[in-house]
Amino acid sequence: MTPPHQNKNLSERSDDLLEHPTQTTQHVTLPLASTLNPPHDMSTDSFTLANADVMYDEITDEELDLHGDDSYIYGENYDDDGTVEVYAPTDVPPPEYNPEAEITEDRFKGKNEIANCFAYSRKSGEKIGEIKLDDVRRELSNNNVFVWVGLHDPSIETIREVQEAFDLHELAIEDAFAEHQRAKVESYGNDSVFVVVRTAKLTENTIRYGTTAIFMGKQYIITIRQGASHSYQSVRDFCHRRPEKLRLGPIFVLHAILDFIVDNYLPITEKLGRYLREQEREIFSENFNKHTLRNLYELKSQLVHMRAVILPVQDICNFFINHKKTDLIPSFPSQAKPYFRDVNDHLLRALDAVNGLNEMLSVAMDTYMAVVNMGQNEVVRKLAAWAGILAVPTAVAGIYGMNFENMPELKMHYAYYILLAFILTICFTLYYRFKKSGWL
Repeated sequence: MTPPHQNKNLSERSDDLLEHPTQTTQHVTLPLASTLNPPHDMSTDSFTLANADVMYDEITDEELDLHGDDSYIYGENYDDDGTVEVYAPTDVPPPEYNPEAEITEDRFKGKNEIANCFAYSRKSGEKIGEIKLDDVRRELSNNNVFVWVGLHDPSIETIREVQEAFDLHELAIEDAFAEHQRAKVESYGNDSVFVVVRTAKLTENTIRYGTTAIFMGKQYIITIRQGASHSYQSVRDFCHRRPEKLRLGPIFVLHAILDFIVDNYLPITEKLGRYLREQEREIFSENFNKHTLRNLYELKSQLVHMRAVILPVQDICNFFINHKKTDLIPSFPSQAKPYFRDVNDHLLRALDAVNGLNEMLSVAMDTYMAVVNMGQNEVVRKLAAWAGILAVPTAVAGIYGMNFENMPELKMHYAYYILLAFILTICFTLYYRFKKSGWL
């Protein structure tokens, strides 16, 4: 992501993009044979940075203010030399999750517009350089070149300029800006594909959701990022270091973006899982109350929304996995299918995590209600036990409180002491039996 320059035109911003350094993530190369800990306890082919020597560049205060305390996580990439390259965030503590925060859909109006446009060689996969939107048509006249346009919170004017430059379908533009858009993939002919993916980000104790719209053609790929999402600068850096993969064209960039979005679902599910375990411990403590049940319900609502965000992405992956050259995208390279199978595998991990949390949450809520019922039953048992004990003197007092003239035992000299001893004996006997049974 590049610093925003709101008072400059597009050409001036393009020049500034070359002058200002972008935020760099940690680049860690780990041997496949290393013994490392899986961060999500899901698969041994995902790694944590706990046992790795991390080398990273310092980030300026200006860049940190621009990007915020985000967690840029890109998952893993397997190289031919037997190593795994992991993209991880700088050492910034992750935000805490607040179950009472509302589900937030971020929508912006182009106030912080950022635009990047790069050209790449299809033969070598190397980056040719940054270009202006005005020069796109000239670059696309060369069949050996494709361009990657990245837009964040674009204005309507910029969108119209991009639409004219790439001849984008009007309905696709409308869907790109539709609120609460469901993840989907559509083809508009001429090797043109439109993809919408929902993004999620945990920030300031709130899970925020955004949308990324992707237009892909034979010679271009355009990403329009709106709302809450992580910067795609790490994705661009990743692709720049893989020119041999960029020879596949825009389809590899599409895979990299989808993989980045899906991999960022997992930290959120992990945070929700930790919060759920905290609530489970609260259930069995002596201080649990209705607030615990409210937290569990709010967490349930968040998981339902999270699942609605993740599940439709599977249809997108299956579209490219099962695609044939004779279908909607004649130029789709068959070499790209394994990459989308990898994305689908990561997606299944996130989906399984959400489904597992849903089941655990249902069990936790049932357990909570069972604990509440047990507490109520405990109170009822104690009340019943004391009622049984007090029934003895009540019954005796009621009998001898009747106004009969002929009650011979009342005239006995020791009748009072005998009756009192009888009452105490019965009461202590009942107390002993109730205490032994656990009712008192």
